[in-house]
Amino acid sequence: MSVSTPDRTLSANDHAQTMADYIAEGTERAYDIGNRGPIRRNADGKLASDILDAYWEHGFYVFEGVVDDVELAELRADVERMLDGAPADPKSDRDSQGRRALCQQFTRPPYRFAKPLSDPLGGTDLYKGRHPAKMHEATPAADAPTWTVQNLHGNLQLMDTTLRLYGHPGLLAIAEAVLGPDFVPYNEVTFLKEPGLGPSVAWHQDGTTHWDSPDWDHGAHGFNFMTQLYPSTAANSVWILPGSHKQGKVDIRQMMKDAGSDRIAGAMPLLCDTGDTFMLNRQVVHGSFANTSAERRVTLNAGFFPRRRVQDMTVEHLDGRVVTFDDAHIHERSRMIAIGVDARRQRFPDEASYRYQPLAAEVDENRWNEATRESVVKNYNLRDMYI
Repeated sequence: MSVSTPDRTLSANDHAQTMADYIAEGTERAYDIGNRGPIRRNADGKLASDILDAYWEHGFYVFEGVVDDVELAELRADVERMLDGAPADPKSDRDSQGRRALCQQFTRPPYRFAKPLSDPLGGTDLYKGRHPAKMHEATPAADAPTWTVQNLHGNLQLMDTTLRLYGHPGLLAIAEAVLGPDFVPYNEVTFLKEPGLGPSVAWHQDGTTHWDSPDWDHGAHGFNFMTQLYPSTAANSVWILPGSHKQGKVDIRQMMKDAGSDRIAGAMPLLCDTGDTFMLNRQVVHGSFANTSAERRVTLNAGFFPRRRVQDMTVEHLDGRVVTFDDAHIHERSRMIAIGVDARRQRFPDEASYRYQPLAAEVDENRWNEATRESVVKNYNLRDMYI
């Protein structure tokens, strides 16, 4: 097999069979490492130090039971609304029922499509070539649709429930503990892995800058929270290479050549129950296989950076825009954290709210209401920061 162009497309059943031993080994490895439990704090209210130590050691941590049943039902309903109103195909402005598709008021279209069980990124120059080798693709069932929704981009303007989740006090306290009180946003994306349809995401590391910086460290590219609305199983989950965030930029092509397939050695699945949230260092080697299982995965991503890593950086975005992240840009994009905190306060008034220190003096300007929906939240993702 060539790692850039696998020699054949597998049937869905063959794909599942080739994964069986790998899944069993990876699952055993995941349970051996552990790195999971509820959000816990020390006596001073800070994130428990053993959790921080475990995160820095392995590059991930699974926080159990972050989202309760009430919030989970609301999040699921919002995702279903978005999917029900999705364009019928990538070029359509109508949904499958002939109605006007949702969210056409936003500058950047939120829906991203892919062919079922395909690998749209591996071995291409897309996303700055950060997915260097192609995964095995599988043949979907004869009655499968031509396209499947793979991502929703800009969650916080699409679904009010995700804006409230963004303001979760426990998760934001974790971000502060890992990145410092002046942490800043990256982006927010929904990943969809429908059973028998979900495409793969080729092995990669997220960062495209800072790898050669003299002050590079294990957290230079920040981390992502990934909240699971359905169980994340070994067959549909994100797979990671634990500890790879400490190795710098690695040679993924060579790893796959050494393995003789897309099943690189030493990897493990991030197993989660419904309502769990894992945080994953963006420098960890990670990816996911085509979902030939019968289980659905819906993951809500929200990423954060250390402010010093984005301050005054000039970067070329994935869409070709060149942007400098000056104080004004960082301030405006970071308002989404404060607005998320207020949106959550309104929905869950008995919950202690998080205090985002960089905007602590601007609480009134960052209330969640129809005015800020139009002036700040709409098209907020045009100000996403990327390193």
